[in-house]
Amino acid sequence: MASAIFRSLQVHPFLLYPTTILGRRNGVFHLTTKATQSQTDTQQRHPQTKVSTSSTQSKKLDKIPKDYEAIIGIETHVQLSTLTKAFCGCPYNYGSPPNTSICPICMGLPGALPVLNSKVIEFAVKLGLALNCNLAFNSKFDRKQYFYPDLPKGYQISQFDVPIASAGFLDVDIPVEFGGGHKRFGITRVHMEEDAGKLLHAENGNYSQVDLNRAGVPLLEIVSEPDMRNGIEAAEYAAELQRLVRYLGVSNGNMQEGSLRCDVNVSIRPIGQSEFGTKVEIKNLNSFSSVSRAIDFEISRQVQLHSQGQEDQIVQETRLWEDGSQRTITMRKKEGLADYRYFPEPDLPAVILSQEYVDDIKNSLPELPEIKRRRYEKMGLSMQDVLFLANDKNIAEFFDETLSKGADPKLVANWIMSDIAAFMKNEKLTINEIKLTPEELSELIASIKGGTISGKIGKEVLFELLAKGGTVKELIENKDLVQIVDPVEIEKMVEKVIAENPKQVEQYRGGKTKLQGFFAGQVMKLSKGKANPGLLNRILLEKLNSKS
Repeated sequence: MASAIFRSLQVHPFLLYPTTILGRRNGVFHLTTKATQSQTDTQQRHPQTKVSTSSTQSKKLDKIPKDYEAIIGIETHVQLSTLTKAFCGCPYNYGSPPNTSICPICMGLPGALPVLNSKVIEFAVKLGLALNCNLAFNSKFDRKQYFYPDLPKGYQISQFDVPIASAGFLDVDIPVEFGGGHKRFGITRVHMEEDAGKLLHAENGNYSQVDLNRAGVPLLEIVSEPDMRNGIEAAEYAAELQRLVRYLGVSNGNMQEGSLRCDVNVSIRPIGQSEFGTKVEIKNLNSFSSVSRAIDFEISRQVQLHSQGQEDQIVQETRLWEDGSQRTITMRKKEGLADYRYFPEPDLPAVILSQEYVDDIKNSLPELPEIKRRRYEKMGLSMQDVLFLANDKNIAEFFDETLSKGADPKLVANWIMSDIAAFMKNEKLTINEIKLTPEELSELIASIKGGTISGKIGKEVLFELLAKGGTVKELIENKDLVQIVDPVEIEKMVEKVIAENPKQVEQYRGGKTKLQGFFAGQVMKLSKGKANPGLLNRILLEKLNSKS
């Protein structure tokens, strides 16, 4: 009955406002917002206005002078990987045709009542615990009032004064190439809320269409303390958050899909000043490198204005990052704090946690990236090894499983980070998609270490296992790859190579000792790579240095 009403629903407000048409074609809702000419002109003038910048600003700006300090905080929205939305039974699949996963609840139609998805609470508690936060055992939802075309209810269900988690921290390891070291960044709060829809803008700018598939999708907003001081720290903080939500399984964290979105706040102040400078927000950051570069540009821009006595031109505003021109531009000015007129959500009960519920979730948490990195460090691995292995949960699990078979940590790390990583990159595969198993990698390392096969043959075996699977023992036996360790057999091959290359022998004995590599290569070729390298070189040197 309700769907029959939706089919014929059309709204035509006064021409001063956008014209909204909600129709249904082939079982799919279509919502189009068309602006009047005067509005279109206004919208084109304001968001797309180019900010005049001096030629020095458009070029690469100077590094930050040591007499200024940057203050950076990040607001991160994480889209949760629940099967259904936050307050209704609609699924959400990225890339679905517009308005195919919507219902009266996520469309905000009158009389539709929300029902909380319990998985949202579970995921919020998981992340709160992983971020070392204090949990609110009695929290609530609030209505955040504001109007936007893709927010169908005219308000967002969120949390305001009582977030589910607060006062935590996140430990981050800075990569060696950026100076290394450990950093701790404070977490102000983690709260639950719902996402809005998405506007699809026409190329000519005359109208926008609304896709409400994303409306009502559950989010966790993580607000950091203003503890970061440069773009690298901010990017590494965001990357660690992505790593954390993936380890926990609460989100895929894909920035390109909007599953993890970062808005950064940047201000500067002279060293020694306690008051914060004017805060500027930067949006449109769709990669960690964009986060780093946008922040460093904005710091340099603000420092330049300060150094020229024009700090009054730094105003509270939202700026966009232009990846093409590598600069920030004005999106909109902020005259003051928005009054969202929060009040408790009357259609949802309070969220009450029991200690038993929290303890069960705490006991189910996996080994988190920070703990894993410290464990790998204790194995004697370098920080470069540690960061690579712990970056991806699946790679870390593959590494750990290989170790459980008795393999040496450093040797396993070397194989994974070099040949296996190169194969995955070339073939565009994940470690879960390759044919090689942890058991066979351990067996391969043991075969090389025990002298059954040489390192060179080991690589051939590895690529066979990666591409086709199988076992190390089968490949060695079927292809007759067992290393030659019989001194008599190797001696015969050495003598044959020396006899066939008298000119090179004369040159070697005349002082060109680098020719030893040539002879070793010829013997290896003759043995089809199976001669034991150590034994080969010992016998070769004896024969080459012999006067007879």
